[in-house]
Amino acid sequence: MVTSTAQMNGKQEIVTSIREVPITQQREPAVYLEKKVKNPGLPRANCCPTVDTPDGGDNPSQRTVLQQHCDFWDEDKDGIIYPMDTYRGFRKIGAPVWMSFLAIFFIHGSFSYWTLPGWIPDPTFPIYTARIHKTKHGSDSNSYDTEGRFVPLSFENQFSKYDKDNKGGLTLGEIWQMTEGNRLIFDPTGWTAEKLEWLVSYYLFADDDKVLRRETLRGIFDGSIFFERARALEQKKRKVKKIA
Repeated sequence: MVTSTAQMNGKQEIVTSIREVPITQQREPAVYLEKKVKNPGLPRANCCPTVDTPDGGDNPSQRTVLQQHCDFWDEDKDGIIYPMDTYRGFRKIGAPVWMSFLAIFFIHGSFSYWTLPGWIPDPTFPIYTARIHKTKHGSDSNSYDTEGRFVPLSFENQFSKYDKDNKGGLTLGEIWQMTEGNRLIFDPTGWTAEKLEWLVSYYLFADDDKVLRRETLRGIFDGSIFFERARALEQKKRKVKKIA
């Protein structure tokens, strides 16, 4: 028995859940997104349209969304992120020392080799942002496609499936459920990377209600929130110095 349908273009109804398969009822796709974002299943190369920002925001025209996600850590804009760039970047957005050090090992140890221009490993573990799309792993939300573009529908599905009370964000428990739901078989690298990425994002950017909001997450995907957080913390430090 069909229990849920979505009407496309005012004509054809598409089945989105079936009573006999409960998981399809528990995790409904974001059928409502088409009313907010045009062609939500079409990947965007350089912007992140969402329910709250349907125009995609202000994004660099010559950088993919995945590259924009990484640009904060490329301080000298040479297209290469070294381990100490990563450490300094994490410290600037408020990460503790231990997390910033661990980020070096997990990020550069996992991703550096795949972005190198040749086959010979580089002992300095650089990450080349021109090839950052090669670091996409499995068991993720598919909000980035394999070329580093942003897929609005995949992004919003995270909320339609796991934001059960429609608060516009995800709690830690809902994030855990989502990462479990995204797991693919025989993919320990993807399982680990997905869990770490989401847990770190929650630790650094959840609000006072302990919710990681949709627009905050959008800023993580396009990297804009890293610049905003770094500026805010720097201004806070300056105020403290003036008072002292």
